[in-house]
Amino acid sequence: MHKIPVTVITGFLGAGKTTLIRNLLQNNQGRRIAVIVNEFGEIGIDGDLLKSCQVCDEDDNPIGNIIELTNGCLCCTVQEEFLPTMQQILQRREQIDCMLIETSGLALPKPLVQAFRWPEIRTGATVDGVITVVDCEAVAAGTLVGNLDALNAQRQADPNLEHETPIEELFEDQLACADLVLLTKVDLVDAQTRQKVENWLQQELPPGVKVVACESGQINPDVLLGFNAAVEDNLESRPSHHDTEEDHDHDDDINSVHFIGDNEFEPQALISKLQKLVQQQEIYRVKGFVSVPDKAMRLVVQGVGSRFDHFYDRPWLATEIRQTRLVLIGRDLDESEIQTVLQ
Repeated sequence: MHKIPVTVITGFLGAGKTTLIRNLLQNNQGRRIAVIVNEFGEIGIDGDLLKSCQVCDEDDNPIGNIIELTNGCLCCTVQEEFLPTMQQILQRREQIDCMLIETSGLALPKPLVQAFRWPEIRTGATVDGVITVVDCEAVAAGTLVGNLDALNAQRQADPNLEHETPIEELFEDQLACADLVLLTKVDLVDAQTRQKVENWLQQELPPGVKVVACESGQINPDVLLGFNAAVEDNLESRPSHHDTEEDHDHDDDINSVHFIGDNEFEPQALISKLQKLVQQQEIYRVKGFVSVPDKAMRLVVQGVGSRFDHFYDRPWLATEIRQTRLVLIGRDLDESEIQTVLQ
């Protein structure tokens, strides 16, 4: 039987991975796509968003089509959870044309790809390619790597400097493993800034890896699928900061706080509260669903740093409880303060 081609979609928190996958599913061009969503935190926000994309046949169970790993970074849980998940999918191999795996924003792609060398997996699936999603506006604003001009000047002056934070090392590892970089949110910067970001990325990437811009995850699936790279067979050509480590630990200071309640919020009032929290604490990412007074639709809120987006995705179902559910991800977050501000 054929090997299922697997596309690994990695990228920093809030770069747009879920939006990209939703668009791939809605424009699948007849492909039967299996999806594994890896969620950081206990509330399956991204998995729930994907289940609402309404591409499954009426007779299909979308919860069975999208498999969500909920106990943290996928590269840390491959042995406990990823292997049985893949074995379950491989039993349906004849029904699947390709597979997407969305890593969490804190995941290293390389340990995940190494799992495709395991005998239980390698006969049934291969990593077709690694897509790294990069937020153009965030990079330009220095959210990930600081001022681009200052960083370039620093590296030119002393290429041996080792001033990277763990997040910067993670970002570099995601670039080093990429077959393609998808540059998102390009519509939020001017042409000169976008060009500067693209030029900088091209210097950081392995030779031959292209940077492709897109807005709101809208891109032809043919651009992202069909690399035939068999990445698991040439990992040695994709060096990372963690190659010499037997195991790796994520920054232990990074944690997630969950807010769940019957509270209803006006969108702008909630965003004002969240922006206040971002100023008070080091919050990297906010995402969740919100109950809005006198609205039959569910509100989705997504934030990166101080920038927030929101939209109504679907009506509340008669079978579900109308609740506001938020996940905040950051460094040394004070849960009691967050709960107080959001009450």
